[in-house]
Amino acid sequence: MEAPRHDTRGIVDPSALLNRVRFRRHEPAEPLRRYIEWYWLIDWDLPEPYASHVVPHPSVNLTFQWDEDEGRPYGEVTGVALGLYTRKLTGRGRVCGVKFRPGGFRPYAPEAPVSRWTGEALPAEEVFPQATADITHGTVTPADDHARVAALDAFLLSLPCAPDPQADLATTLVQHIRTDRTVRRVADFADAQNMSVRSLQRLFSTYVGVSPKWVILRYRIHEALEHAGTRTDVDWATLAIELGYADQAHLVRDFTATVGVPPAAYAQGAE
Repeated sequence: MEAPRHDTRGIVDPSALLNRVRFRRHEPAEPLRRYIEWYWLIDWDLPEPYASHVVPHPSVNLTFQWDEDEGRPYGEVTGVALGLYTRKLTGRGRVCGVKFRPGGFRPYAPEAPVSRWTGEALPAEEVFPQATADITHGTVTPADDHARVAALDAFLLSLPCAPDPQADLATTLVQHIRTDRTVRRVADFADAQNMSVRSLQRLFSTYVGVSPKWVILRYRIHEALEHAGTRTDVDWATLAIELGYADQAHLVRDFTATVGVPPAAYAQGAE
């Protein structure tokens, strides 16, 4: 499994966020890497409120959080967010997050398809009764990163988790879509995997939480967002074709619906 990436794909205006918070990624213990992509830690101490925006990946996240507004630490399981995820940060706080690989959450919660959690944010103890107040407090309160990572490792290693070849297959297929720009149509992708479209859709609903078409479009929006945030000379018509869109108008429509502004306007604001 690949180590944590250093890119900021999915973060809207990453420089603004990283200028306000301490953001780090850490690898989980080796036995967990089959299911968990990375841990992500954020600490902040802000003189004024700030709203962070993220175009989420097709992943379930488990977070242990503390901020001054809430008072005591709390845990939360967040399914794949279909739209833009916005979090308002105020005062002081921290988050210790677990980003499951697409497909990697199901072995920890096999009683329901992952689509059950899509668009939902639930108290962690509703999904994992083992996520007691003591676990949450012990995870989020240490000042040292190594202690927080050790607490996350200890909690996750204590959970029942049955290996599932279908979960591994889902992880592999989503990784293929993420890295291969030639994957543009669900029917073609299913055929290349010797699967029917219906079987592929059922696998993604059960193990990823969203459809293969949604995953294809989301990763293409991530690419467009990265281009818009790092370059001022983007040829949007050409990029639209490279990303598998029929034309520039379709890319602009999807980007605007997801991010909230057209790509050209976003690019101007990121200069």
